[in-house]
Amino acid sequence: MSRMGLIACHDCDLLQRETVLPRGATALCRRCGAELYRDRSATIDRTLAWALAATIFFIMANAFPILGLKVNDTIVHTTLWGAGVLLYRDGMWPVSALVFATTLLMPALEILAVLYLLVPLKFKLAAPRRHLAYRVLQLARPWSMTEVLIVGVLVALVKLVHIASVVPGVGLWALGAAMISLAAMAAAFDPRTVWRHGGSTGAAVAGTAAAQPARTPATACATAPAPASASAPASASTLAPALVTPAPTAARAGLFTCHVCGLLCAAPAPAHEGDCPRCGARVHFRKPDSIARTWAFLVAAMVLYIPANLLPIMNTSSLFGAQHDTILSGVVYLWVSGSWPLAIVVFVASIAVPMLKILALMFLVISARMRMRGMSRRNTRIYRMLEFIGPWSMLDIYVIAVLVALVQFSALATIKAGPAAIAFGAVVVLTMLAARSFDPRLQWDQSEKRHV
Repeated sequence: MSRMGLIACHDCDLLQRETVLPRGATALCRRCGAELYRDRSATIDRTLAWALAATIFFIMANAFPILGLKVNDTIVHTTLWGAGVLLYRDGMWPVSALVFATTLLMPALEILAVLYLLVPLKFKLAAPRRHLAYRVLQLARPWSMTEVLIVGVLVALVKLVHIASVVPGVGLWALGAAMISLAAMAAAFDPRTVWRHGGSTGAAVAGTAAAQPARTPATACATAPAPASASAPASASTLAPALVTPAPTAARAGLFTCHVCGLLCAAPAPAHEGDCPRCGARVHFRKPDSIARTWAFLVAAMVLYIPANLLPIMNTSSLFGAQHDTILSGVVYLWVSGSWPLAIVVFVASIAVPMLKILALMFLVISARMRMRGMSRRNTRIYRMLEFIGPWSMLDIYVIAVLVALVQFSALATIKAGPAAIAFGAVVVLTMLAARSFDPRLQWDQSEKRHV
């Protein structure tokens, strides 16, 4: 079977043929319902416009104060960079590094990588070493958390209004605009455009760049036009039923699937890993030691989850004495002060989500390890949900960063990060690494064995 026009689902490994989509349509995997690709009209111009807007707003968000706090005649302003520096000076360098990486470094890398890839394409050229820029983009995107930062600033605002007068800065509005621009840029960016224009390294070994009409019903992508008012994929109810015979997967066909650029490439007979000929990323039939690595990250996260919730995450000193707040006491404060919607958001993001992530990942690992069958589709949905909600656990870290940077009034009041901030930040990172280490295709391998 020719590999031209083939694409493999990253969640279940099913081989399918690319098909020409109607305007605004989305191609979904016919077995697990994962999004494969979308029709994006005028993608280069639109993506470049949003990337340039994000660049301008992102620079403004970091050049101007995001918030100011006024007590009597004293005004304290803070920028994102200033918040990270203050955490570092207080000895909280792990938290400072985490805030710097997720709010400054990764968003900047994401914007720069998109500009580097698309500006030459605008002039029908291919960027030198574009495979490296594309790998940087794929690395930075999951760790860019501007939208979580905005919610964290709002939560901090509620707490600050009970202390002094809050003065929103230009940086806050620019940060909101940067968040919208980044989201729009990510939605408009079409990864296939990068490889389709100006030639495609590695196209001789696997053809995924050219879209071809489906030839056989068993391997065709299911497509559904997106509604005029939304760009979300069609619901799973529009998909074909699951296969009841051994499915044509990339692994069965002896093909590696690159999770960075999506290329399918033939694997030498004895080899189980190699390098993608297009982007240079390491490719495998399945992620090596997936279950063992996921368990290692999960165990570390479970150990640190206890001090993250029991130790103080924030220490406040004022004329009325010292106060040590845990994550739960912060939720109670928001609820009692009348900000119950934010209290629910903080409780869900900072307490419920980390616990549910740990429990859900344990369930997925045990299901794959025990070779449970008949739950592959549901487990894949759980995995996709975990990837989506993972960054939102960073909410409390951003709240602390803003409060520490602003409440610095010497004898009147000061706020410092507590030891739980380090433990909680580690839990967030470890659970995200655990989710990225788990290979959802292992769930479908068990279903395959049932029919062999």
